[in-house]
Amino acid sequence: MKVKTFLLPALLCLAGAAHTADAPIKVVEGYKVDAETMKGFRTWRAAACDRCHGANQEGLVGPSLVNSLKVLTKEEFITTVKNGRLEKGMQSFGNSPQVMDNIDQLYAYLKGRSDGQITRAKVEPIAQ
Repeated sequence: MKVKTFLLPALLCLAGAAHTADAPIKVVEGYKVDAETMKGFRTWRAAACDRCHGANQEGLVGPSLVNSLKVLTKEEFITTVKNGRLEKGMQSFGNSPQVMDNIDQLYAYLKGRSDGQITRAKVEPIAQ
């Protein structure tokens, strides 16, 4: 089994984050991911982000996250998720422990989708 390992740029990672230069995203066959990235996918599903951003993160009433994460920094992403964009209809998730406790993993999952490392929206854990 061939495992592709991708490093998030160091400037996008916060100190102590689940995914750092020392802990890269691991993707097999485009949709099997490491345990931390799997937490990000589960957070995506639990927060029902697909209602606005689409099941494939390509946008519905909310923007395409595949495109947005090509230009947003990790800090901008976290600020947006935490505070929302009420004027544009995005709710705040700052009071959601599940989202905020897994924000690094959520970012890693969505960044992997945006960068093309993760080739489909629904992922599975890498078999141990």
